[in-house]
Formats: sequence, C-alpha cells, structure tokens
Amino acid sequence: MIITDLKWREMEPVSKVKFKIALRENAKTSSLLLKIETDEGISGYGEASPFEPVTGDNIEDIKAFFEKIKPELIGKNPLAIEKIHRIMNRFIVGKTAGKAAIDFALYDILGKKTGMPLYMLLGGNSNTVQSDMTIGIDTPDEMAKLAKKYVNEGFNILKIKVGLNYEEDLEAIRKIREAVGDKISIRLDANQGYDKKQTINVMREMEKYSVEEIEQPIPCWDFDGMKFIKDRITQELMMDESVHSPNDAHRAVKEEACDVINIKLMKAGGIFPALQINAVAQAAGIKCMIGCMSETRVGIAAGAALAAAKKNIVYADLDSYRMIEELEYVSGGYTQEGDIITLTEKPGLGLEIDF
Repeated sequence: MIITDLKWREMEPVSKVKFKIALRENAKTSSLLLKIETDEGISGYGEASPFEPVTGDNIEDIKAFFEKIKPELIGKNPLAIEKIHRIMNRFIVGKTAGKAAIDFALYDILGKKTGMPLYMLLGGNSNTVQSDMTIGIDTPDEMAKLAKKYVNEGFNILKIKVGLNYEEDLEAIRKIREAVGDKISIRLDANQGYDKKQTINVMREMEKYSVEEIEQPIPCWDFDGMKFIKDRITQELMMDESVHSPNDAHRAVKEEACDVINIKLMKAGGIFPALQINAVAQAAGIKCMIGCMSETRVGIAAGAALAAAKKNIVYADLDSYRMIEELEYVSGGYTQEGDIITLTEKPGLGLEIDF
C-alpha cells in the first residue's frame, strides 16, 4: 500500500456560542479537512485546527505545509506511521496541527485496512468517554445561566474559563455553584492568566465551592512556578500549554510540576506523539486528559478514540464540536447522549465524509 495523493479543503463552521478565554476571544473558527488517498482505494481523513497562541500556526501556514510535504509523502506506506512522523519532523519544526491531520488520516487508513475501530486499535480500554462542557469568560450571571443549561443537557462536569479578573472569577464560580448545586464537578482553566500568588489565593477561596482542579494558571514556561503552586493547594493542578511533546512531559514528571497533563492532539502533532506523552505520564503516576482546540466532528472522533482506548486518560474535554454548527458533509464517528460519547464500531475513525 502506498500514498497516492493528499487533498484538503477549508472548513468554516459557524460558532453557536461566544467563547472568550484569558488568551483571547475567538472571532472565527477555521480548520482544514485532509484526505489521504492510497493505491488500494482506502482513504483516510484528518483535521487541522490550529490556534496560534498554542500551536504557533494558522490556516494559511498549514496549507503551505501540506503543499510542501505532499511530494515527500506520495509513494510512502501509510501504515508506517512512526516513519512518516520522522519524515515530517525532519522536514519542518512545529506545524503540529498539520502533522496531526496527517496522523489522523494515517490511523484512519490503518483502521480501515485492519477492519478495526480506532479505539480498539489504540488499546480498547473502553468504547465510551465522559466529556466535560466548557464555559467561556462572560459576566457571572451569563456564565451561571449557561452552566445551568449544560447541566440540564446532561453534563456532570463543567470546565470554567477564568484568568482575566480575580474578583469576577470568584463571583462567577459562586453563582455557578448556586445554579448547578453540589453534585456537579467544577474545574477551572486560567489559560496562563494568573501569577503564582493569585493562583494560590484563588484556589484557597475556591475550596468553599468544591472546585476540583485548576489548569495552566501561570505562564507555560514556568515549571518551577507550577511546582510551587502544586505544593500549596489542595486541588489537582493540570498542565496544558506547558506540555506539547514527550520531552515536555518528561520535564513535567522530573520537576513534579503537575498532577494531570492535558494532551491536545493539535499541539502534540497527532495520536502517535500523544501516545508517547501518555506513556511518560503513566509511568510516573500522572493522569492525563484529552482536550481539544476548535475541532469539528473529525478531530473530536480522533480525540475520543484515544481517550477511550487508554486507562490512564481519565478526563476528556471534547466539547468543541458542540459549540459550532455541525457540517452537513461530515457525520458518524461517534454518538453522544448527555455527557457520554460512544465510539462507532466501524473501521478507523468511522466517519462518513462527502469530500
């Protein structure tokens, strides 16, 4: 089997909710749908959904990357996934969202070739995933209103964006807890918006609202600061922007800088490096979560398959597709009832795509 062509098209799904985080407010959601064709008639699909503050690239960068890497991949065996990652990594530094799209398509081809769903190929721990639902920064009243809506839709875990205003964050969490009651899990994501002192003060205040966790409260380069915070709060501390690669995960483990690592396939460069990150974390007793950027159903299908496959991946933040209008030419991969995502038993990603 060899790769015969790479094709792509831009996707611009319409956002259904306003979504603001400490890094910036999203104005537009764009991603690229990738198709890799083979000489055996099997095609695989992937998605690149870059977010410049994290992945360092944009849609135009990824298009240029696909154009340049295409001749390097045509004629290669798509099942040689590690080899293709070496080719991509030697070819260019970064462009992890583009590499992720290629990676997804390769795993999709592998699943179709073997007749196995991707979650089973990757480990088969489960065929279901419980996802949280994320609430962007808004007025405390609007955030509480949205929290109540999501709980009524069946979500039991809420991820709340914070990090712009200490006092408003406290008020928002107070109102959210009042709105949803005591049984709903609340976790925070500051997207590097706090400093060490603010983080510790916030999390001590948050104890009264039974907040379970805070994600990436301080700048991504400050591993020492994360260790300092971890030693002084009672809740779990998660790294996100600090960990892009297996090397970053190793540093996080060595410096005891977190309790949990958020693996995002767009910043890791796909499933293959994500498996390595999880293995490093698992060996050190650190749990993992699979998160997302602004992926459509395509990227979420890949993330959900990995999350379901591995026992050490105990959390999932796979909600981006619910914040955008579904694309009429993409379906399948999974179903969702409340906060439970159930993977398809069809081979590969199990997607139906009218390319």
